[in-house]
Amino acid sequence: MSNFKVGPNVYFGAGKLEELRKLDCKRVFIVTDPFMVTSGTINKVTENLEAANIEFAIFSDIVPDPPLEIVSKGIKKMDEFNPEAVIALGGGSAIDAAKAIIYFRSLISKGLNQGVEHKKVVFIAIPTTSGTGSEVTAFSVITDKKHNVKYPLVEESMVPDMAILDANLVKTVPNFITADTGMDVLTHAIEAYVSTEHSDFSDALAEKAIKLVFNYLEKAYKNGEDLEAREKMHNASCIAGMAFTNASLGINHSMAHILGGRFHIPHGKANAILLPYVIEYNADLSFNNRNEYSDTAKRYAEIARFLNLTSSNNVREGVKALIRAINSLRKSLGIPSSIKEVNISKKDFEDNIEDLSKIALNDGCTATSPRKPTVEELNILFKKVYEGK
Repeated sequence: MSNFKVGPNVYFGAGKLEELRKLDCKRVFIVTDPFMVTSGTINKVTENLEAANIEFAIFSDIVPDPPLEIVSKGIKKMDEFNPEAVIALGGGSAIDAAKAIIYFRSLISKGLNQGVEHKKVVFIAIPTTSGTGSEVTAFSVITDKKHNVKYPLVEESMVPDMAILDANLVKTVPNFITADTGMDVLTHAIEAYVSTEHSDFSDALAEKAIKLVFNYLEKAYKNGEDLEAREKMHNASCIAGMAFTNASLGINHSMAHILGGRFHIPHGKANAILLPYVIEYNADLSFNNRNEYSDTAKRYAEIARFLNLTSSNNVREGVKALIRAINSLRKSLGIPSSIKEVNISKKDFEDNIEDLSKIALNDGCTATSPRKPTVEELNILFKKVYEGK
């Protein structure tokens, strides 16, 4: 990897929503979910727009794992309002949906108008969970509900122009969502650190994000009002996003995408369940031949050392220490250690196993996995994660 893209302007800290008053536009389209409206959270955004005399329209139909149908509806609503800027308010689903709406609307307008497209809108992302890092990435995950498949889209034009990280927006996030999204951050950072596309730049960001998660996730989970822990996890999510939008991810996400699409397991929870098993697979400690270990195993051991999980330079011990620490963190957050524990029947799982492995193998994230799996290896790995062994 020989290039590194720096993303949007990022405004971080409590009270940063006031930046919206400085927008140089007259019409804003807000993409969000129903809860942001019923909870009144959206008022924190609209009050700032009203103070700046900015007209706005709200599209609040976003659901978890946004389907293609919602994206299509959003394009129509955006066309009707014809805004100069789009604000995505919510978790990864709202931001991912907004990305897809803007992107596909642009493609459609090019096709309909013989190459004349809509003027590019200013895209502002305001996350209300600390997990996806979608506010700084070129990634969007959209669901085909008919086939129960999640499609990760990667397109540079989908990177927001501006991100606002206001910790006040995440204080009321329930502890189980804090746990799932926080483990998503950790997975992003660890996968970016061992990706085949990692660089000195992405490494620095991934390392910082990993440290922040281990220092603050459990605190945020136990006490949502801990504003310092909330702010640090919000920052960690964004930092990990910067790392993986450059370095990409690996099979942990490939497997999580289809697990979520097929069995409706929340994305962060699926990643958390998979993570220790994927590390063990990628490190391939059985590869040890005359004390030789893969570069990937060495990088996992580096993570263990900078987290002070081990003082040893022994690669095997480092990998094992990292896996133990993740298992311990996962347990303290009340996250299951197997697919079986999220009430997926063995028959249902086994009926789908071949499909799961084939789709995971072809997922875009598999391309940068440090160890290239076969369908058979993914079958074995999925079965191991199902049983928790």
